[in-house]
Amino acid sequence: MQTPKITLKNIVFGLVIVLLIIPASRQFIQIQLHKGLALFSPSIETESNRERIANYNWNLVDLNGSVYNFRQAENKIVLVSFWATWCPPCIAELPSMQKLYETYSDKIEFVFVSNEKRETIKAFMDKNGYDFKVYTPLEAPIINQFKVNSIPRTFLIDQKGTIVIDKNGAANWNSDAVKGTIDKLLLL
Repeated sequence: MQTPKITLKNIVFGLVIVLLIIPASRQFIQIQLHKGLALFSPSIETESNRERIANYNWNLVDLNGSVYNFRQAENKIVLVSFWATWCPPCIAELPSMQKLYETYSDKIEFVFVSNEKRETIKAFMDKNGYDFKVYTPLEAPIINQFKVNSIPRTFLIDQKGTIVIDKNGAANWNSDAVKGTIDKLLLL
């Protein structure tokens, strides 16, 4: 019977397995992996595959407790993102979301939705220096309307209520492709 060779490759592999078992390092590794995936732009839906939002009448609550009816976004370009503070792919893509928000916050609506407690969201936002508005749903129809079954899930919706981008998972939202798409929609 041969004894296995101990190589650098085996040591690194073993170390990665151990680090993935430890909860604190597991999240860090997952976030770093998703940051690599978030280098890619989300794809634009083809004209024939685009769905339309049927109902804008949902109520959300911002972190200050003010009610926001999604009807305020009707006839506007809107980016809707479902996310959570504990979600590694969400954490990985949020820096690009913040940059996109800084560029377009005066031109399009941004609606970030999380089911977490307001205190948890506020602490996360403060810690990371994010200043986009985050809402919690008052009712289930918003999640049912978008058929959200995993996060992050982000939609870019045009002025007619048509979903132009439907992305599940981490992406680079500050990419030239996304900004070009928004710029084209702004010209309509």
